Amino acid sequence: MRNDNRRPSRRLSEQDAKIIKDRLKQGDMQSRIAADFDVNIGRISEINTGKKFAHA
Repeated sequence: MRNDNRRPSRRLSEQDAKIIKDRLKQGDMQSRIAADFDVNIGRISEINTGKKFAHA
């Protein structure tokens, strides 16, 4: 069954990734950052591990 009320996560830019990396370095929790950017915590984890935006 498909839930049509769901909306896709926001697409992150390279600038967003730089901000996220800075916040991670400052010790912000991934869940808080994800909520602030309206994305799934998995997207933040991918940035943190270098799977996404490794060059940023």
